Amino acid sequence: MTPRARTNQLLYQAELILDVAFGDDEHAEARRMASEEAALALIELALESLLREVTEHARLERHDWRELLGSEGAGIAELHRLRELAARSESWLGWLLQRIEALHDSAGVARRRSPSPSGLIAVGSGAALGDELRGCLREAKREIAALRETSEEW
Repeated sequence: MTPRARTNQLLYQAELILDVAFGDDEHAEARRMASEEAALALIELALESLLREVTEHARLERHDWRELLGSEGAGIAELHRLRELAARSESWLGWLLQRIEALHDSAGVARRRSPSPSGLIAVGSGAALGDELRGCLREAKREIAALRETSEEW
């Protein structure tokens, strides 16, 4: 399988996991949290596959996102573009890297939804992680298409 095909496969699988029905039994919340963290883990794998894909012409030995997106990473145009995105916490990549770091922390990244008191509507609780991941994936796909264009020019 090519790096491009693997990247596409991992992104697709992450989307599939986010679309799994959680049910309404006592395990629904745990299934939702597991789904969110599993999707995030697949997205991390997709990020490394993308880095392999856009740096294929440089024949790098390692493709760890921490190394390549760090300040000491290779001086490749696509990586520079991604480093700039990663440095902006409001960008899809900045947001994603924060969540990936949390995923690797002992507390994890998925959170239980706080129950709202009877009769009250919860306001301002923020989007669920799964919804945020879907938005992140949409933005990532747009960026990946642009990165692939510039990478193919090499």
